[in-house]
Amino acid sequence: MTRLGLILLTLASSFVLAEPTLSSQSAPQVSEVEVPRPKAGRARPLVAIVADNAGTETTDLIVPYGVLKQANVADVIIVSSKPGPVTLMPALSIEADMTIVDFDRGYKEGADIVVIPALHDSENEAIVAWVSRQYRNGAFIMAICEGAWVAAKAGILDGRQATTHWYAMDKIEARYPKAIWVENRRYVVDRNVMTTTGVTASMPASLALVEGIAGERTASETAAHFGITAPGRLPWSPDHESASFHLTSGKIGLIIWNYLTFWRHQTIEVPVFPGINEVALALVADAWSRTYRSKVVATSFAASVRTHHGLHLIPDRTPAAEADLTISKAPALGQFDQTLDEIEKRYGKRTREIVALQLEYEK
Repeated sequence: MTRLGLILLTLASSFVLAEPTLSSQSAPQVSEVEVPRPKAGRARPLVAIVADNAGTETTDLIVPYGVLKQANVADVIIVSSKPGPVTLMPALSIEADMTIVDFDRGYKEGADIVVIPALHDSENEAIVAWVSRQYRNGAFIMAICEGAWVAAKAGILDGRQATTHWYAMDKIEARYPKAIWVENRRYVVDRNVMTTTGVTASMPASLALVEGIAGERTASETAAHFGITAPGRLPWSPDHESASFHLTSGKIGLIIWNYLTFWRHQTIEVPVFPGINEVALALVADAWSRTYRSKVVATSFAASVRTHHGLHLIPDRTPAAEADLTISKAPALGQFDQTLDEIEKRYGKRTREIVALQLEYEK
């Protein structure tokens, strides 16, 4: 979900208790990912991650990109709705590899896999139409978090089991009743369509996609690279407890308090440099920008920076002070967990819980 969305929800709620009222099914039968054979004689799948220039969720986009690039099992292209920078929410900016128009010209057979992050404008007609065409041309669709809105509007979820972020479930279920909305799964695969719960579900879902392309061993090696382990089960298991994610009056009150006490807000600088760990950067920047007390800006003296796997970052500004955060080569999940610890030290345990709630993160 977007940070602004939760702000508006909490301000409108005025401390009214918000409990989940899901009527969706629980524990559906989840199938394994079955990726279609690559088109046009390709040696491996072509993955297109679609982005709206006006706003695309940071982790939803960067995690699948980084995981698939690290696994080296597919060719990955970021495709934007129009030319120019892509604003990520709630932090960072990037340049896409090409526009959807350019993609259609260069890849007339279409993508083998399409990844849909949560978008600021899920009603973007150009993106919805493009996703629909890719689906009709045989692409496997992976809608992350509230990317499900785009897939639903395109008619792709009709008659299929699907899930989304806890915050959006009631609304999307009411608007698109032809889908079979389910809970208690990090991700759901129904034939050639995958949907996921909240933001951090992008990691296990991406690993499941890697397994579907190249097998369990490759997925396990990729998971280990990111510091992901789960003794006794696959690290990318879909197991999830949806009921633990909901707003309470206490959380609503703290969000409003953190948001309105603007004199305590902080801008946190994170230097970006060639070869930076883009997955760790995304998780760390996303988390700090969801406290309602801090905003992350990427700094560099360069006009643009290429990450470890070639993502084209656009820094927000040149460094103004000593860096507040540093991104290392350490496993991304470890840096994310450390970030949550640091948020708790700076702003308290309850603010940490709000961040985890928005990212739908359980540990």
